Amino acid sequence: KKTAFSAHDDVATRHVGSTLAAVRELQAAGVTVLAMETTSRSKSYASLSFPQEAGVALVLGNEVTGVDTLVMSACDDIIQIPTFGKKNSLNVAAACPVVVFEVLRQWGKLA
Repeated sequence: KKTAFSAHDDVATRHVGSTLAAVRELQAAGVTVLAMETTSRSKSYASLSFPQEAGVALVLGNEVTGVDTLVMSACDDIIQIPTFGKKNSLNVAAACPVVVFEVLRQWGKLA
């Protein structure tokens, strides 16, 4: 186990055989699962209300190939961060904190 500042002591983790299996497990527990991907069906993350009751899981894909199409179709929705210019997306390291910040802001966890 290699994590920053021994995070594995404080953050519960578990292994699931595949991303698709993880999506289905989370949904069975009532968690809303959102894929972060740029597609013609994607909604702006800023237009969503993120449900707090059972939580939200974000699925982020490989920076070259993105989220697998089978995984995307299993997710509850697909969201994206609007961008301007020639590039149509941010890399994973930049995109994830943008959406996580919005989730926490909506849940009132930032004050």
